[in-house]
Amino acid sequence: MKTLTHTDQTIIEMIIKNCNICFLGVVTPLNSPYVIPMNFGYLNNVLYFHGAPEGQVIDCLNINPNICVTSCTDTKLVYQHPEVACSYRMHSYSVIAFGKVSFVKNMREKCKALNIIMKHYSHKKFEYGKPALSNVKIWKVPIDEVSCKEFGHRENK
Repeated sequence: MKTLTHTDQTIIEMIIKNCNICFLGVVTPLNSPYVIPMNFGYLNNVLYFHGAPEGQVIDCLNINPNICVTSCTDTKLVYQHPEVACSYRMHSYSVIAFGKVSFVKNMREKCKALNIIMKHYSHKKFEYGKPALSNVKIWKVPIDEVSCKEFGHRENK
């Protein structure tokens, strides 16, 4: 089985759009990794996140806004031979993206970002009150670098 690298933007976007959560990695002030699962939205090569206005990840991002985001989808156990343990592998697609977080402060922009996030999970239209917009931290992450891989690819599926 092979690992394939994909550079086609259509494939990359399909993988991102088919994920329900992604894993976001930051660096702590003590230079340790810190990874959290996040809901997100995606539009035009930009990832959007929302969360509490303060906390450990916000402290990390205030010091170092660089992040790594990993998405994985379409997982399925595959094998070359059913009796050979080391021939088993998980077939999956992954996207790893790097970018720099900026926090959205403008209320209108927060509303747009929340709509992008919610569109990822629902086709409903939503409205957001001032308290909701005031009490949420919105992160905007233009993707600076991206890699996409398909693991466990079999030539003859």
